[in-house]
Amino acid sequence: MTRRSVRMTHSKVLATGASLLILAGASAAMAEEADAGAGGASVSEVVITAARTKLPASALPLTVDVVDSQTLVDQVAISGSMVDAVSTLSPSFSPTRQKLSGSGESLRGRSPLYAVNGIPQSTPIRDGSRDGFTIDPFFIDRVELIYGSNALQGIGATGGVVNQVTVGAPREDGISGRALAQVSSDTGFHGDGLGWKTAGLVAYRAGAFDATIGLAYEARGAFYDGDGRRVAVDNTQGEIQDSKSGSIFGRFGWQATDHLRFDLIANYFELKGDADYIVSTGSRDLNRPATSVRGVAEGAPASNKVQMVSLQVAHDDLWGGSLTAQAFYNKSRDIFGADRAPTFQDPRIAPFGTLLDQSYNQSEKLGARGSYEREIPFVQGLTAIVGLDALRDKTRQSLMRTPRDWVPPTEFTSVAPFVQANLALFDDRVHLAAGVRHEKVQLKADDFETLWTYGSRKVGGGDPEFSATLYNGGVVWKAMDGLRLYVSYAEGYTVPDVGRILRSISEPGKDVDTYLNISPVISDNQEIGAEWRKGPIEASAAYFWSKSKLGSLLVRNPVSQVYDVQRQRVEIEGLELNVNVQTPLPGLKVYAGYAHLKGRADSNQDGSVDIDLDGANISPDRFNLAASYQEGPLTVRVQSQFYLGRDYDGAARSPRKGRDSRFEGYAVMDASVRYAADFGDVFFTVNNLMDQQYVSYASDTTNLGDDNRFFAGRGRTFTLGLERRF
Repeated sequence: MTRRSVRMTHSKVLATGASLLILAGASAAMAEEADAGAGGASVSEVVITAARTKLPASALPLTVDVVDSQTLVDQVAISGSMVDAVSTLSPSFSPTRQKLSGSGESLRGRSPLYAVNGIPQSTPIRDGSRDGFTIDPFFIDRVELIYGSNALQGIGATGGVVNQVTVGAPREDGISGRALAQVSSDTGFHGDGLGWKTAGLVAYRAGAFDATIGLAYEARGAFYDGDGRRVAVDNTQGEIQDSKSGSIFGRFGWQATDHLRFDLIANYFELKGDADYIVSTGSRDLNRPATSVRGVAEGAPASNKVQMVSLQVAHDDLWGGSLTAQAFYNKSRDIFGADRAPTFQDPRIAPFGTLLDQSYNQSEKLGARGSYEREIPFVQGLTAIVGLDALRDKTRQSLMRTPRDWVPPTEFTSVAPFVQANLALFDDRVHLAAGVRHEKVQLKADDFETLWTYGSRKVGGGDPEFSATLYNGGVVWKAMDGLRLYVSYAEGYTVPDVGRILRSISEPGKDVDTYLNISPVISDNQEIGAEWRKGPIEASAAYFWSKSKLGSLLVRNPVSQVYDVQRQRVEIEGLELNVNVQTPLPGLKVYAGYAHLKGRADSNQDGSVDIDLDGANISPDRFNLAASYQEGPLTVRVQSQFYLGRDYDGAARSPRKGRDSRFEGYAVMDASVRYAADFGDVFFTVNNLMDQQYVSYASDTTNLGDDNRFFAGRGRTFTLGLERRF
């Protein structure tokens, strides 16, 4: 069947805009005239720090969302991680792998930028896909999501920004804190399926000085699927199950004056697999997922270790404006599991097929970010921001058991000045936003030789430079009380997985200076949206278009059996619908969300997209339903995620051993109960309430010729815990 391009015609644009207005109008007709603040502050009233401005979200032509502190706590208790929590709540976020690696996980069909207090967690030279596991969620106060390609946080946000804001400074003098203890089990209460976590945070303030120190430790058991079988381990890419993690957090503040504040924030995080299991091969042909059996995995266990420190300075009344500056240092080491993969073989070292090896990424980042925002005199309603971001990243991927570099030591340097402006008109009913950012990137690598499996090619070093001027603009119109309409255009800028590209060079005579495939990815995001926030109903709708002339796709190499990067034109479009309703029954709220995504790529390099993006590069459509009830100390929530079926017209794929080429979809339901007792909050959560047996989306749509990587999803899991604040 022939699929058309995702480019939108003029008539479809008008139809989409009309549909959004109709939806907003319908919401307005349904809403009752009630106090807008009855349900607490809405997202529109919140300041999104990841947007680099003090303006509220309602003034920005963006789709934004905030996972507040209590919601995050509840979702992490259900799923176990910040990434799973965000994925569960956002229909446009792909299903997670339920593994340590987030390779292929996407937001709006592209990679999101994970950040902690605005500090990027990614490793742009060689993406280890561990950037969602760099801090324990116990120390996160809220998560800010900005959807769509943008350059607000610099390199990397082609799909959006997932900014984790850490716990703030104590507001009052004295000692305060929080403690957590919980235990988890699979539905069969297997001994090796038990897990537990304990964490504590103590804060002290005395006048102008304050300090917050926290510790967290978690031991996770084996995962079991809906059929009561152990979920297969991924000892190569890394596991969440059968692992332990520890984190140390510190925040030290000085309120130097009424307007000037300094914050020193440090975090140490390590997650390491226990490697107590090995894979028992499954069968895609028989639809039997792989499982785990007791055994000692060879080599060092897969792990992720991150050390981060930052110094933040904020002055909210400097020459009539606000200054925010930040300097940071981040060091990470990602160890991948050992195997005898064809990639590692070299007959010069050992007979082919016998050489056991494993790799590790080591990255070191040093950066600074600063911005100054103020209202412009003599121009009523005009606010401007000027800023500068700088980053230097040094990364290499080496082999641990033989003295070889897989990715040569490479240095990445980025400098980006930017200007942003927002003009409020007609008594704050219209906002015009526009900005420009100039990114200048330099890569530097010495001469190196690829591994034997790629031909032992000698590649010349170099220090190529890339630069681009990125624009954004939009209009926000408060058409009536509670109704917000917006249109926007924003460009994002990132580098592809340079290390993955350089390490797989197989042609002779190449050098880093002239190798086109490491050119940056420039993506844009065009969006039209509507929001209704008044009375018992909060509703939103957004349609977006995103394209990049030289995209970055993951494609499995049939020889090396690893995913390489291919540079192809990519076009994505999508629809997002969300509605929250306060029902007539006091305390009962219901929610529904839907996301439709369609992505296409140019496989034959003729300038026109011709194949669908596959499961390694785009998520399935999804429908979310949830209901929550709160009465006095009791809070109950039930939620479902329906991942809809999808096929992949023309997408490159490996043999599926008799299985058809369509992802059939699955549904998962969760539940949680929290009771605020005098001695603390007691909570009980159930992940996969119906004990649904399913194959995870990533496993069902990638590595299709590999029966060892045919992973089932996690079955019903209970968590019981106690949280106390003092």
